[in-house]
Amino acid sequence: MSNSADSNATGSTGSGPAGKDGFRPGLRPRLRPGFRPVRILTVGVFALAGLLFFTSFNTAKGTDIRSDDNLLKLSDLIQEHSRKNKELDESNASTRDQNEKLAKRDDGSTKAQDDQLTGLEKDAGTQKLTGKAITVTLNDAPPNATAKLPGYPEPQPDYLVIHQQDLQAVVNALWQGGAQGIKVMDQRLISTSAVRCVGNTLILQGRVYSPPYKIQAIGDPAKMQKSLADSEAIQNYMVYVNVYGLGWKVTEDGTVTLPGYSGTVDLHYAKPVE
Repeated sequence: MSNSADSNATGSTGSGPAGKDGFRPGLRPRLRPGFRPVRILTVGVFALAGLLFFTSFNTAKGTDIRSDDNLLKLSDLIQEHSRKNKELDESNASTRDQNEKLAKRDDGSTKAQDDQLTGLEKDAGTQKLTGKAITVTLNDAPPNATAKLPGYPEPQPDYLVIHQQDLQAVVNALWQGGAQGIKVMDQRLISTSAVRCVGNTLILQGRVYSPPYKIQAIGDPAKMQKSLADSEAIQNYMVYVNVYGLGWKVTEDGTVTLPGYSGTVDLHYAKPVE
């Protein structure tokens, strides 16, 4: 995934090559007299050596500070936060289920009201959904890929990776094809979900993923596959598949069950400075 232009949810990413079938559009201290220089220099060297020894001891705290393994890398920090977010989502889902069970014991509501609430929860994506599904898998091209068809230029690195716009094109086409529910990787999408890319990774609802990317949708398989085929953005992506070997696979999964959305539903938005 490219970071240079993927922040725009609806824009294109990178500049594609000019091919006859069309490509993706628009896509670094002086000594004082009277003192003996040698003696002062000797004292200074010992003082500096002591300072360095103390600093090294204080920093290492008994560890090998020369080893890169002891340094917390940014990627490790991101993965750790992603893991914690997953644990919090699972804990939140468990607590929500317990609260719903307790609320249904004696909430004073009628059956009609309970049915209405169940329908709203289903539409919101917070409940499990079962039905026939298809899965779309996208993957980066091999790093040593070359143009497979004549008349196309040799690839730039930007041509060989999955972009935010590619994932968004698949999700939008599935919705347009009548998808009742969609799961990206292991997370259910809801109306406020944002498919965003940073660098070569996908960030979805506070968690980080790397390719290959799997998008599973429940609905009419034939209608959803037709919607994928009719999408201009995906037709454009398929040129890169055929020329440079980007990954593309669509499979029918039979009857599956998508999980309900388990994350927070709080909205975060900017506020004007007073």
